[in-house]
Amino acid sequence: MDFSSALRRLSEAQKPPRGVSLYARFVNRPAGRVLAAAAHRAGLSPNRVTAVSALVTFAAIAAVALCPPSRTLGPCVALALLLGFALDSADGQLARLHGTASRCGEWLDHLLDCGKLLGVHAAVLICLHRHFDLPSPALLLVPVAFQFAAVLLFFGGILTEQLGRRTGDGGAGRVRPPSAARAMGLLPLDYGVLCLTFFFLGDDRLFLALYATLLAAHLLLLPALLLKWFRELAGATRTEVSGAVRHEGAPDIA
Repeated sequence: MDFSSALRRLSEAQKPPRGVSLYARFVNRPAGRVLAAAAHRAGLSPNRVTAVSALVTFAAIAAVALCPPSRTLGPCVALALLLGFALDSADGQLARLHGTASRCGEWLDHLLDCGKLLGVHAAVLICLHRHFDLPSPALLLVPVAFQFAAVLLFFGGILTEQLGRRTGDGGAGRVRPPSAARAMGLLPLDYGVLCLTFFFLGDDRLFLALYATLLAAHLLLLPALLLKWFRELAGATRTEVSGAVRHEGAPDIA
C-alpha cells in the first residue's frame, strides 16, 4: 500500500469527533494521520511509533527542566511536544490501519499519556523555581495545581470510557453529533494548546500568564466534567440494572 492509499484508508477509519476539541479534530488527528501513513510506508509498528512519541516528548520535557528558558528553547520545546502529541495520535491510527489494535497497545498509550502530563508540569515547576524571577513563591503552586487538575481530568475521562464499555455503552451516553460549541469550549483543556504555550517560554511574564490562564480553565471546567461523567455512568448503570431485572423476570419458554 503506497502513502496516498494508506492516507485514504486512514481518513475512512477515523474515530468519531464527539468529545474532542477543535485542535484535536482539525490539527492533531490530521497530522497524526499523515505521520501514520509515513510510518506505514517505513514499516514501523504502532508500538515503535509510541516509543518515538515518548522519546521526543520526554526529551522536550527534560529540556524544560534542565535548560535555562530562552526565545530559542521555547519554540524547539513546543515543536517537539506537538510532534510527540501528533505521533501519539498516529500510533492508534496505524494500529487500526493494520488491524492490530490491542489492549496492551492501548495500555501503553494511556500510560505514556499519564506520564507526559505528570512530567510536563513537574518540569514547569522546576523551571519556575530555577530560572523565573517570581514575585511570590506561592506561584510555584500553579504547576502543582495544574498537574493535579490535568491528571484528574485525564483519569476521569479514561475511566468513564472504560466503564462505559463495560456497561455496553461505549461512550457512557447516547451517541450525539459533535457540537462545535463544545469543541471550542474544550480547547483550553487540550494538551496541544498547552504545548503551544511553550513557544513563549523565553518570556517569563507571558508564559506564566498563559499557563495560569489554562490552569484557571481546568479548575473551572473540572467540576462540570466530573459531574457530567458521574451522571452518565449513573444513568448507564440504572439502564443496565433495569435490563437485568426485566431479563430475570421474563417467563421461561424453553
